[in-house]
Amino acid sequence: MSLVKINSVKIANNPAKYTDDIELEVSFDVVEDLEEDLEWKLIYVGSGSNKDLDQTLDAVSVGPVKAGINQFAFKCGPPNAEKIPAEDVTGPTVLLLTCAYKDNKFIQVGYYVNNEYVEEELRNSPPATPILEKIERNIAVDQPRLTTYAIEWK
Repeated sequence: MSLVKINSVKIANNPAKYTDDIELEVSFDVVEDLEEDLEWKLIYVGSGSNKDLDQTLDAVSVGPVKAGINQFAFKCGPPNAEKIPAEDVTGPTVLLLTCAYKDNKFIQVGYYVNNEYVEEELRNSPPATPILEKIERNIAVDQPRLTTYAIEWK
Protein backbone atom coordinates (compact mmCIF):
# COMPACT_ATOMS: atom_id res chain seq x y z
CA MET A 1 0.00 0.00 0.00
CA SER A 2 1.28 3.44 -0.93
CA LEU A 3 1.57 5.99 1.85
CA VAL A 4 1.24 8.84 -0.69
CA LYS A 5 -1.62 9.48 -3.10
CA ILE A 6 -1.75 12.34 -5.60
CA ASN A 7 -5.00 14.26 -5.30
CA SER A 8 -4.50 16.66 -8.20
CA VAL A 9 -1.98 18.19 -10.55
CA LYS A 10 -2.98 21.53 -12.02
CA ILE A 11 -1.01 23.12 -14.81
CA ALA A 12 -1.22 26.86 -14.29
CA ASN A 13 -0.22 27.98 -17.79
CA ASN A 14 -1.69 25.75 -20.44
CA PRO A 15 -1.54 26.18 -23.36
CA ALA A 16 1.62 28.26 -23.37
CA LYS A 17 4.50 29.21 -25.61
CA TYR A 18 7.20 26.56 -25.92
CA THR A 19 9.65 28.99 -24.33
CA ASP A 20 7.46 29.66 -21.25
CA ASP A 21 8.11 28.08 -17.88
CA ILE A 22 6.05 25.05 -16.90
CA GLU A 23 4.05 25.71 -13.74
CA LEU A 24 2.39 22.94 -11.73
CA GLU A 25 0.42 22.88 -8.51
CA VAL A 26 0.58 19.43 -6.92
CA SER A 27 -1.70 18.29 -4.10
CA PHE A 28 -1.14 14.94 -2.41
CA ASP A 29 -2.38 13.03 0.61
CA VAL A 30 -0.03 11.27 3.04
CA VAL A 31 -1.30 8.44 5.27
CA GLU A 32 1.39 8.81 7.96
CA ASP A 33 4.39 11.04 8.69
CA LEU A 34 7.39 10.20 6.49
CA GLU A 35 10.95 9.95 7.82
CA GLU A 36 12.53 11.41 4.69
CA ASP A 37 11.67 13.91 1.96
CA LEU A 38 9.81 13.07 -1.22
CA GLU A 39 11.74 13.77 -4.42
CA TRP A 40 9.59 15.07 -7.26
CA LYS A 41 10.94 15.31 -10.83
CA LEU A 42 9.56 16.73 -14.03
CA ILE A 43 10.92 14.93 -17.10
CA TYR A 44 10.43 15.93 -20.73
CA VAL A 45 10.68 13.19 -23.35
CA GLY A 46 12.87 14.68 -26.07
CA SER A 47 12.46 11.88 -28.57
CA GLY A 48 10.25 8.81 -28.61
CA SER A 49 13.07 6.81 -30.22
CA ASN A 50 15.94 7.72 -27.87
CA LYS A 51 15.59 7.67 -24.08
CA ASP A 52 18.98 9.40 -23.74
CA LEU A 53 17.33 12.60 -25.02
CA ASP A 54 14.93 12.77 -22.05
CA GLN A 55 15.51 15.91 -19.97
CA THR A 56 14.96 16.26 -16.25
CA LEU A 57 13.62 19.81 -16.22
CA ASP A 58 13.84 20.12 -12.46
CA ALA A 59 13.75 18.13 -9.24
CA VAL A 60 12.53 19.28 -5.87
CA SER A 61 12.61 17.70 -2.43
CA VAL A 62 9.47 18.18 -0.35
CA GLY A 63 9.64 17.59 3.37
CA PRO A 64 9.34 17.01 6.15
CA VAL A 65 6.08 15.42 5.06
CA LYS A 66 3.37 15.13 7.67
CA ALA A 67 0.22 13.02 7.48
CA GLY A 68 -2.66 14.79 5.75
CA ILE A 69 -3.09 16.86 2.65
CA ASN A 70 0.08 18.54 1.36
CA GLN A 71 0.68 20.74 -1.65
CA PHE A 72 3.44 22.63 -3.41
CA ALA A 73 4.09 24.70 -6.52
CA PHE A 74 6.56 23.36 -9.06
CA LYS A 75 7.91 25.83 -11.61
CA CYS A 76 10.69 25.09 -14.06
CA GLY A 77 12.04 26.26 -17.36
CA PRO A 78 11.11 24.73 -20.70
CA PRO A 79 13.06 21.89 -22.28
CA ASN A 80 16.33 22.77 -23.98
CA ALA A 81 15.45 22.52 -27.67
CA GLU A 82 19.13 22.29 -28.61
CA LYS A 83 19.18 18.82 -27.03
CA ILE A 84 16.19 17.64 -29.10
CA PRO A 85 16.38 16.64 -32.78
CA ALA A 86 14.83 19.45 -34.86
CA GLU A 87 12.17 17.11 -36.24
CA ASP A 88 11.05 16.20 -32.70
CA VAL A 89 10.65 19.76 -31.35
CA THR A 90 7.16 19.96 -32.85
CA GLY A 91 4.56 17.24 -32.72
CA PRO A 92 3.55 14.91 -29.89
CA THR A 93 5.69 14.05 -26.89
CA VAL A 94 5.31 13.27 -23.18
CA LEU A 95 5.82 15.10 -19.89
CA LEU A 96 6.40 12.92 -16.80
CA LEU A 97 5.91 13.90 -13.18
CA THR A 98 7.56 11.33 -10.91
CA CYS A 99 7.92 10.98 -7.18
CA ALA A 100 10.41 8.87 -5.22
CA TYR A 101 10.88 8.04 -1.56
CA LYS A 102 14.30 6.91 -0.35
CA ASP A 103 15.46 6.86 -4.02
CA ASN A 104 12.62 4.51 -5.03
CA LYS A 105 10.15 5.80 -7.60
CA PHE A 106 6.62 4.92 -6.53
CA ILE A 107 4.46 7.01 -8.84
CA GLN A 108 4.59 8.48 -12.31
CA VAL A 109 2.02 10.70 -13.99
CA GLY A 110 2.39 11.04 -17.74
CA TYR A 111 0.84 13.73 -19.89
CA TYR A 112 0.70 13.86 -23.66
CA VAL A 113 2.06 17.13 -25.00
CA ASN A 114 1.57 18.59 -28.45
CA ASN A 115 3.92 21.29 -29.70
CA GLU A 116 2.86 23.03 -32.87
CA TYR A 117 3.26 26.29 -34.69
CA VAL A 118 0.50 28.80 -34.09
CA GLU A 119 0.69 30.11 -37.64
CA GLU A 120 -0.83 27.86 -40.30
CA GLU A 121 1.92 28.70 -42.81
CA LEU A 122 4.59 27.40 -40.42
CA ARG A 123 2.51 24.29 -39.60
CA ASN A 124 2.20 23.48 -43.30
CA SER A 125 5.84 24.22 -44.07
CA PRO A 126 7.95 24.03 -40.91
CA PRO A 127 11.41 25.58 -41.06
CA ALA A 128 14.49 23.34 -40.81
CA THR A 129 15.50 25.17 -37.63
CA PRO A 130 12.53 25.48 -35.26
CA ILE A 131 11.37 28.99 -34.34
CA LEU A 132 10.67 28.34 -30.67
CA GLU A 133 8.89 31.64 -30.00
CA LYS A 134 6.20 30.66 -32.52
CA ILE A 135 5.55 27.18 -31.11
CA GLU A 136 2.70 26.57 -28.69
CA ARG A 137 2.87 23.83 -26.05
CA ASN A 138 -0.44 22.18 -25.17
CA ILE A 139 -0.47 19.60 -22.36
CA ALA A 140 -3.42 17.17 -22.38
CA VAL A 141 -4.21 17.72 -18.70
CA ASP A 142 -7.50 15.84 -18.91
CA GLN A 143 -5.81 12.60 -20.00
CA PRO A 144 -3.11 11.77 -17.42
CA ARG A 145 -1.57 8.30 -17.39
CA LEU A 146 -0.89 7.13 -13.84
CA THR A 147 1.60 4.36 -13.10
CA THR A 148 2.34 3.17 -9.58
CA TYR A 149 5.22 1.05 -8.29
CA ALA A 150 5.35 -0.96 -5.08
CA ILE A 151 8.20 0.10 -2.77
CA GLU A 152 9.30 -0.49 0.81
CA TRP A 153 8.20 2.53 2.82
CA LYS A 154 9.95 1.66 6.09
